[in-house]
Amino acid sequence: MKLTILGYWGGYPTRNEGTSSYLLESGDYHLLVDAGSASLIALEKHLDPLELDALLLTHYHADHIADVGVLQYTRQLKRLDNNERRASVLPIYGHQEDIENFSRLTMDRITKGVGYSKDDVLTVGPFEITFMKTLHPVPCYAIRVKEINTGRVLVFTADSGYLPQFIPFSQDADVLLADTNFFKGMENHRVHMTSIEVARIAKEAKIPKLILTHLPQEADLDLLKAQAINESPKTEVILAKKDLIIHI
Repeated sequence: MKLTILGYWGGYPTRNEGTSSYLLESGDYHLLVDAGSASLIALEKHLDPLELDALLLTHYHADHIADVGVLQYTRQLKRLDNNERRASVLPIYGHQEDIENFSRLTMDRITKGVGYSKDDVLTVGPFEITFMKTLHPVPCYAIRVKEINTGRVLVFTADSGYLPQFIPFSQDADVLLADTNFFKGMENHRVHMTSIEVARIAKEAKIPKLILTHLPQEADLDLLKAQAINESPKTEVILAKKDLIIHI
């Protein structure tokens, strides 16, 4: 399983780098997780958007869905192999607790909204995906993605304040991709997690690699990383960066 970071800022893009979006690949299958601002341009460096097999959205805040509409237009207007063939209908997975936003995932002959709920176990190409509802102002879901043929596991917290349920949900994953929008001292926030909290999850769930994402724009990110390392010194801690590739 290959993870490519396309966007990692929280809230808004800056300095030619976008908000939450991650490309997961296994063999010739390509799953996009979230489609934040500037994600479509970032994706083009790695993959023709017509080659996407599926998109999964954790929630409907703009910094996670800003480029969904232009992705739909791309697949409507651009043609395969310089001829008149369109790409196949793209499934877009999203929860149905916000019907207005969920309804926008379907575009006739272009994309199809596919609902999920917290108890579902989805098979999406080579991946098995399970869900955990997070602590956020709108319904939002963390995902646990298992590559079926290898058993390798990525957990993405999506956006959330700290919840103790993250520890069993993340147990023994290979990589934790974690919302780290705050520094030490802001623990128990109801929207996002701190460096200390995500490192604690990685340590207690026995996860060897922690990637800090949904990062604050105007802050000392090296200090954020250092705080996480201090909390969990046996964990490899990485700051998310545009075009960073991690083989899981």
